[in-house]
Amino acid sequence: MNRPSLEEYFITTGFYDLLPIALQLAQKLRYDQSEIIEAICKVSDKFNQYPPTKNRVAWFRLVFEEKLKESRADILAYSAKKDYLYKA
Repeated sequence: MNRPSLEEYFITTGFYDLLPIALQLAQKLRYDQSEIIEAICKVSDKFNQYPPTKNRVAWFRLVFEEKLKESRADILAYSAKKDYLYKA
């Protein structure tokens, strides 16, 4: 299966210039690639609804960290639900 790379997700969402910041933050907080991908998609959605008015980098840091946490929760919930349904 040919999935897009992490770089391709950042290019598509328009945040390629912030990829180093995102990787540094994710590494510091110990998030994996699937959580990063989910988070950047959520950041893009938020950007389309509520774009930053002043400092794009500061906005990105704040929102990306928030979305990393949401992504981990979503992925864990999905895994638990999947495990529960297949065991039942």
